[in-house]
Amino acid sequence: MSIEPIRIMGVQGSPYSRKLRAVLRFRRVPHLWITQGSPESRTLPQPRVHLLPQLFLPGENGALEARVDSSPLIRLLEEIRAGRSVIPDDPVVRFLDQLLEDYADEWLTKAMFHYRWAFPADVANAAAILPRWFRTDQPDEKVDAAGKEFAARQVGRLGVVGSNETTAPIIEDGYRRLLKVLDAHLATSPFVLGSRPGAADFGLYGQLTQLAGFDPTPMAIARETAPRVVAWVDLVDDLSGTELESREWVQRDAVPDGVRALLREVGRVYVPFLLANAAALERAAESVECEIDGRRWVQRPFPYQEKCLRWLREDHAALDASDRAAVDAVLEGTGCEALFAS
Repeated sequence: MSIEPIRIMGVQGSPYSRKLRAVLRFRRVPHLWITQGSPESRTLPQPRVHLLPQLFLPGENGALEARVDSSPLIRLLEEIRAGRSVIPDDPVVRFLDQLLEDYADEWLTKAMFHYRWAFPADVANAAAILPRWFRTDQPDEKVDAAGKEFAARQVGRLGVVGSNETTAPIIEDGYRRLLKVLDAHLATSPFVLGSRPGAADFGLYGQLTQLAGFDPTPMAIARETAPRVVAWVDLVDDLSGTELESREWVQRDAVPDGVRALLREVGRVYVPFLLANAAALERAAESVECEIDGRRWVQRPFPYQEKCLRWLREDHAALDASDRAAVDAVLEGTGCEALFAS
């Protein structure tokens, strides 16, 4: 049974959908983009967990199954189809790429959700446009009502991702710093870890399609403070024409200062949250309370992000001694080393 073209279902407003589609484009994997809610989507199998994007691949019996979770899907695609990999060959660089991708997927998404649903102008923008991305030929009365209902539900979920009056300044300051650091790094390198893109690039790109390209408040901040990042997001959207003959990832012993600056941002905000979240879940606490960037952070525990910490630790432990030592040398002083302290 041929798996190509691969069907991918998502929506424009889903950062993870945009992330995975951009990977498919860069890797030149034949695919069909199917908008959730379209007539074409109604005949496709349902996943056990309703997340976006969904990739439809043959299961054990040959029938199509819906698969979800962008990071594992990127790795699965590497097994299915060779060439134009987005996973670095060097285990050390690969681990750094994984850590930065995880930060984008699990921390930067807090900024995406916060800006979309905590500011009136952004809520109004999302309520008006998101439901029309499913279908444009719906009566305005119907789609406007759906938009208001969806917006109210999402505003009510702000606390789930950690957006509240206490944490808002931490989220917003972190977004501004990330823009500044990434903008400076992209002045000397076309991608995060060299002259070819890795999974971390697509993770950052996915969240920034919304933050720097759709939601009014964070988009204005990006355009004012980091125009290079705004341009980069548009470029990463379709890298199918990028040739790789002379393009390489960074060398483990020559990690640029810009990458170290990104890792310091990870250590500054994401690492203390991951550790506090895991500790809260271990003691069955109802809230995560810790200090991030010298300020109080409080939110509900998030079980999936405990798994992210466990996976990072398992992959760190699986490195051979010399590779692990090289990773630790890069992480030293960034704050990320706390993830792997005994």
